[in-house]
Amino acid sequence: MAEIKPMALIESMSKKVCEHSNVYFRTNKQTGKVTTGKLCNPSNKAPSSAQVAAKTRFSKVAKAIHAVLADPTEKAKLEAEYKAQTKYGSLLGYAMHKLNDQYDENGDKI
Repeated sequence: MAEIKPMALIESMSKKVCEHSNVYFRTNKQTGKVTTGKLCNPSNKAPSSAQVAAKTRFSKVAKAIHAVLADPTEKAKLEAEYKAQTKYGSLLGYAMHKLNDQYDENGDKI
């Protein structure tokens, strides 16, 4: 399989090229590798109540994680734990794993 070196323009792209496009670009920040994907057959249905609840919970948990990462002492403690493990590739991913279980299905802290 051949290695493809993308143009400099494509290396810096992320998300959609324009609002009418269904091709997405993503650059892996650790490796610099650019990948593309195409959104095929998107759903036209309104989201279910379970999907809305999951989205709400995720946004609450994400805000809490960003608050923890904004605190220098908490961030230093979390970084030390992150560096001691090998499963998660980013501090944000590790923080999501670590703090996700501390919130109930409504996104409220347990």
